[in-house]
Amino acid sequence: MKAIQKLGSILCGVLLLSNITVASADSHNNPVIWADVPDVAVIRTGDTYYMSSTTMHLCPGLPIMKSRDLINWEIVSYAHNVLGQEDALWLRNGKSAYGNGSWASSLRFHDGTYYVSTFAQTTGKTYIFKTKDIENEPWEEISFRPMLHDHSLHFEEDGRAFMIYGSHNIRIRELEADLSGVKQGGIDQILVPNVSDVTGKRTGLPAEGSHFRKINGKYYLFNITWPPGDMRTQTVFRSDNLLGPYEGRVAFACEGIAQGGLIDTPEGKWYALLFGDRAAVGRIPYLVPVEWVDEWPVLGKEGKELPPLDIEVKRDPIPACVASDEFHRAEGEPPLPLQWQWNHAPDNANWSLTARPGWLRLTTSRTDADILSARNTLGQRTFGPRSSASIALDIRNMKPGDVAGLCAFQKFYSYVAVKKTERGAEYVMIRHEAEEPLQVEALPCPGELVHLKVECDFRKHPNLATFSYSFDGSDWKPIGKPAQMHYTLPHFMGYRFAIFNFATETPGGFVDVDYFRVGIPEETEAAP
Repeated sequence: MKAIQKLGSILCGVLLLSNITVASADSHNNPVIWADVPDVAVIRTGDTYYMSSTTMHLCPGLPIMKSRDLINWEIVSYAHNVLGQEDALWLRNGKSAYGNGSWASSLRFHDGTYYVSTFAQTTGKTYIFKTKDIENEPWEEISFRPMLHDHSLHFEEDGRAFMIYGSHNIRIRELEADLSGVKQGGIDQILVPNVSDVTGKRTGLPAEGSHFRKINGKYYLFNITWPPGDMRTQTVFRSDNLLGPYEGRVAFACEGIAQGGLIDTPEGKWYALLFGDRAAVGRIPYLVPVEWVDEWPVLGKEGKELPPLDIEVKRDPIPACVASDEFHRAEGEPPLPLQWQWNHAPDNANWSLTARPGWLRLTTSRTDADILSARNTLGQRTFGPRSSASIALDIRNMKPGDVAGLCAFQKFYSYVAVKKTERGAEYVMIRHEAEEPLQVEALPCPGELVHLKVECDFRKHPNLATFSYSFDGSDWKPIGKPAQMHYTLPHFMGYRFAIFNFATETPGGFVDVDYFRVGIPEETEAAP
C-alpha cells in the first residue's frame, strides 16, 4: 500500500519536474554532481566523506562514492550485485524491476564497521550490508522481512539498534542485536506523527526519506515532503530523548531541493547534502550550507535560499561517476570499471571482454520485442548541462532482425542503431515519445565498422537528445530529428547512455564494441 501511495504521488509530481529551473546550477560548485545520484546518504570518517545513493533496478546496485572535499565524488564500491533470483530482477519471463529494486539507503559507521542499508519492493525485504573496509572488501549481506520503507539505521550508545522509517507517521522499530531482524517485543511505535503537517499545508507527497542523527546530545529527524502545488520541502524535528516528544519545523524550501542529511567537516563547518529534481537528467545532489541557531540547523539563507558555496575547489566538468572506456584490460583489472551498470542483472554467458581482447562482445541469447525487455544492456549516467557519448560497432556478425546501437535510455527512449535485414544493414533512428516507438529515419549502412553518437542537452525545456552516425569516427552526420527526453515512470531515474544489442528473429548474433567515449558537445548555437 505504501509503495502504491508513493507511486501515485510521484505521478503527480513528475508533471512539475520540467518546470523547475536550475537557478543555482554551477554556482560555486553547486550542484555537486549534475547527474542522477538520488536519495543521498552521507557520512564522514576522519577527513574522508562517503555517500550512498539509489540505483533501483540497475546491477550492481547501491553505489558508494568517496570524496575529500564534498564536491568531487568517485565511485569506490557497490553494496550488492543482485538482490535475489526473482524474475523481475533478471528481466525473465516478461517481468522487470523498473522503478523498483532497491530504494533509499542509510549509511553508517559504527564501532569500526561500515553499514549501508536499503529495502526492495521487488523482494519485500529490508537489507543491511556491512564491511570493515568500505573501499576494498566485499559487503556481508543481512536481509529480513518486513520491508521498512525509507528507513534510517540508528545505533544508540548502549548498543541497541533501530530503524526509523515510514511515511507521514514516522515509526521507530528496534532490531535484534546482530541486526538479523526486528526484535520481538522490542520498541515498535510511532516516533513522530503527522510529520507532513509541519508545513501548514495539505499533504501531497507524505513525509518520508527519513534521516536520523544524534548531534550534541539531541536527536534530529529529517524528512522530505511535497505539499500540493508547492515544491519538495525538507523538514526537521528534534528531541532530547530518543522516543520524544519531538518538535518540528520546515528546514528548507528552495528550488525543490530536499531529502538528505547533515554532514560536518573536520574544521567544524556543517552542510546538508540533498537532491533536486532536474527534469530528464534525473535527481541531482546539492550541498547546502548549514548554521546552528538555538540548537536548530538552519539550511541555506534562512531556510529559503541557496547561497553560493564557500568551498572553492577545481571540479572536472565531466563527473567521475561516468568515464570513457576503450575496453582494454590489463591482467588483474576488473572486467568493468565501476561507472558501468547493467540494466537489470546480466546474462554473463553472453557478454565478454576476452572473446576479442580490446572489444566488448554482446551476444543475443533470445528474441525480444524492444530494448526495454532486452538482456545485457550496459549503461552509464548522462550528465548536465550537456553531454555526449559515442561508440564504434563491428556489425559483421549480426543476424537478420538484430538491432544494436546507442540509446538515450529511459521509459521514453530514443536511439541510433544498426538494424540488420535480409537486404543488408541500415542505420535507423528510433524516437519513442508516446506509447509506441517510431522509426524516424533509415539509411543504408554499407560498412562493417560503424560509429554512433548521442548528444544530450539538459539546459532547455524540453530536454533534447540528438543522434548522428559516422563512417570514420570524425565526420558525423545527423540522423532523424531531436527527441524530447521526459523523466517518467516507471523507470524513476534520469536518462542513461546505453549500449545494446537485441534480436527480434533469431538469437546468436553478436556485435563487438571498440570503444565508448563520453564528452561535452561543442556549441552549435548560443546557450539559452
